[in-house]
Amino acid sequence: MTKRWQKDADGILIFTGLFSAALAALLTVSVQDLKSNPQDTTVFYLANIYQLLADPNISRTSILATPVQPPDFSPPKSAVLVNSLWFLSLVISLTSALLATMLQQWAR
Repeated sequence: MTKRWQKDADGILIFTGLFSAALAALLTVSVQDLKSNPQDTTVFYLANIYQLLADPNISRTSILATPVQPPDFSPPKSAVLVNSLWFLSLVISLTSALLATMLQQWAR
């Protein structure tokens, strides 16, 4: 019976290892949706600089008096939900690998 448990644990370890590796690759791509894009901030500031330089009627004192900040970033709710599910799936996968390893150790 313990031999069967060890073989089952081997199968679980192989599956969870492959699944966790694929999941980690997907997470590295998906987690980018949770961060603000630095190019958007650069475009925002460049557009403001262009507007200031293109309008000769603006005085230098009015430029310094009105600091302009880029809009606050908030990730889309769908990105938060999807990433939460990806991370939960990774935790469950790694937990099952840990339990399979513990089963193998116990079965020896």
